Amino acid sequence: MRRDTHRILTTHGGNLPRPKDLDDLIAQGEQAAVDERLPGAVGEVVDLQIACGLDTVNDGEYVKAANMSGYSGYIHARVTGWETLPIEPGTPPKREFVAARDKAEFPGMYASGLWLAGSGGPIRPGFSTPGAAPKLSTTERVCTSPIAYTGQDAIAADIDALKTALTGREADGFIAALGPLSLGAGARNAYYPSEEDYMFAVAEALREEYRAITDAGLILQIDEPEFATTWQFHPSWTVEDLRRYLESAVEVLNHSIAGLPADQIRLHTCWGSGHRPHTQDIGLQHIADLLIKVNAGAYAIEAGNVRHAHEWRVWEDVKLPEGKILIPGVVSHATDLVEHPELVAERLVNFAGVVGRENLHAGTDCGIGSRVGHEEIVWAKLRALAEGAAIAAERLRNK
Repeated sequence: MRRDTHRILTTHGGNLPRPKDLDDLIAQGEQAAVDERLPGAVGEVVDLQIACGLDTVNDGEYVKAANMSGYSGYIHARVTGWETLPIEPGTPPKREFVAARDKAEFPGMYASGLWLAGSGGPIRPGFSTPGAAPKLSTTERVCTSPIAYTGQDAIAADIDALKTALTGREADGFIAALGPLSLGAGARNAYYPSEEDYMFAVAEALREEYRAITDAGLILQIDEPEFATTWQFHPSWTVEDLRRYLESAVEVLNHSIAGLPADQIRLHTCWGSGHRPHTQDIGLQHIADLLIKVNAGAYAIEAGNVRHAHEWRVWEDVKLPEGKILIPGVVSHATDLVEHPELVAERLVNFAGVVGRENLHAGTDCGIGSRVGHEEIVWAKLRALAEGAAIAAERLRNK
């Protein structure tokens, strides 16, 4: 990842608003027309990001919605080995749902169905539908055969669309790909001799997609919210239980990127995009030292929402490894309020004081394309991000 001695470079977390005509094609299920429209749409979203002042841009994660399967579902067309099977009566779930601890504290809210998948904005095709309480599933995903990657043509098309869009433009490109925990940990293993063998097989399969991205000279963003959200999945665990699990998770993640250039890899984690209280999120202080054991060149973390904005101080005690980059989210997907550039600058100056300006990029908490009320707000937030980064850089130079 690029460093700059005078500026704080800017990027974002992932998904971005899609053109209305592309959304219409997705809603109509016109897959051939969607595939034809995608490369042009990627070019348009790259131009919009650069116009906002971003230095590292992506394809808007359009592919994750374009195949009508959402944030994580896209990968199931690229990796085989699982079946969807009926849950045997009396079989306990492998884990609880993504906000189990919050639900225990706020049972009335969850029973009412008023909790939302996003932040109150319209949920576009390919993303979760808000306004409904979680339902008990009658089926589950089960690994019943060897895990294998079959998405070579798909990732090649993603890479080609982004690289074409970047031609002649002064910006770096990244592609977000699902992490092995988020792909495999929630499914039941009925094929491999152990859970460890199963998760390492998931990691090996995903490495093919990861390698394609880095071989193309692009930045790989591994989306691994489960590094932080696993705490909610297991409400009976203690912090010590979670840390033991995350030690093994670090091994899985490092296996997935073995042999790949660390300086082209950034690991993203967050506390989930659900519009809920988040009072039961695990504190960053309990997991930051484990996060930086992952052999990535940068760590993108949620730092703008009101449950985690104070956690910049964690980095006073947890030292960022030499040569690594921290990408805190200084603009949040959890509110339609557009952050003032001065607030963005203040947050960045705080981080610079504990990790060093030279080790800092500015980012967003998570993908914001489907989580705020209107696309105009998204672009305004990204402009505020770039403006705030410029203010912070100037302030730090004058210190």
